[in-house]
Amino acid sequence: CRGTLTHMAQETPRLRVQRVTLEAQGIRSYELVHPEGQALPAFEAGSHVEVQLPGGLRRQYSLCNDPAETHRYVIAVQYDAQGRGGSRAVHEQVHEGDLVSVRPPRCDFPLMYARGYVLVAGGIGITPLLSMAHVLQRQGVPWHLHYCTRSPERTAFRELLASPAFAGHVTLHHSEGDPARRLDARALLTRKPGNQRVYCCGPAPLMRAVREATQAHEWPREKVHFEAFGADGTHAVGAGAENEFEVVVRSSGATYPVPPGRTVLQVLRQNGLRVPSDCEAGSCGACVTRVLDGQPEHRDTFLPEARRAACRDMLVCVSRARSRQLVLDL
Repeated sequence: CRGTLTHMAQETPRLRVQRVTLEAQGIRSYELVHPEGQALPAFEAGSHVEVQLPGGLRRQYSLCNDPAETHRYVIAVQYDAQGRGGSRAVHEQVHEGDLVSVRPPRCDFPLMYARGYVLVAGGIGITPLLSMAHVLQRQGVPWHLHYCTRSPERTAFRELLASPAFAGHVTLHHSEGDPARRLDARALLTRKPGNQRVYCCGPAPLMRAVREATQAHEWPREKVHFEAFGADGTHAVGAGAENEFEVVVRSSGATYPVPPGRTVLQVLRQNGLRVPSDCEAGSCGACVTRVLDGQPEHRDTFLPEARRAACRDMLVCVSRARSRQLVLDL
């Protein structure tokens, strides 16, 4: 369903903030409803919506409620003091009763058929997986959620996850700041899958650990799915500031500027170069490209630490440059 919108106008009527709930330390959920009580456009598990925030900012947030609920959307936002301002705008300026503009749901992280599921979430990355858990529980399909947080106080939706419907399907992992207490992804994913799928969303180190574990235990690549967030829960693999830089194509010597807001992959395609890609979210590795000169800024969750440190490969769908110029082996 990548890149599709529901069959309706590009933007819904403004939705009312029905309820704001403190879900954990620094995390609030926002229930959005139609101001006249009408049903909202349908969505599937793994979908997100784009919300226009005070000050004109737009941010994308995963829907974390059950897709069977047609009367509301629920998003969750983690306050990020070092972020780009979106989470501050939500936490400080969006209140119950306010109206916000929301674009229709869109899905880049679909829940695909399997006989069983392993869900791995970290921090605010719980949001799309929570929506999936609702669907899987209703369907009676085997599933288990491993939710990694620093402490119980930073664990969102604790009451729901402890409810009778979910309790037997959820394991919480609290590191308390100790790396030795983090989830052992290799031990968790040691078994070869029997038509199972892995879905993972969370901080980059967690997703790299899951990626490396599934590779080590030879899980089929098409059975392992990732979604990358910024620290506040927005769909942004590279949520930091973006500067313009140049890419040079070795075969032709052509130089192209990559402005803020555009990816290397987009610029290359715009100029007629065909580069393989699949997820376009920095997780599958289909667009890995050799770097001959310059220093990439890695924003992916695919490359292991050794290859990232060598700075000789990059995923052009999300990664950018620390140097003024990158020479690519194309």
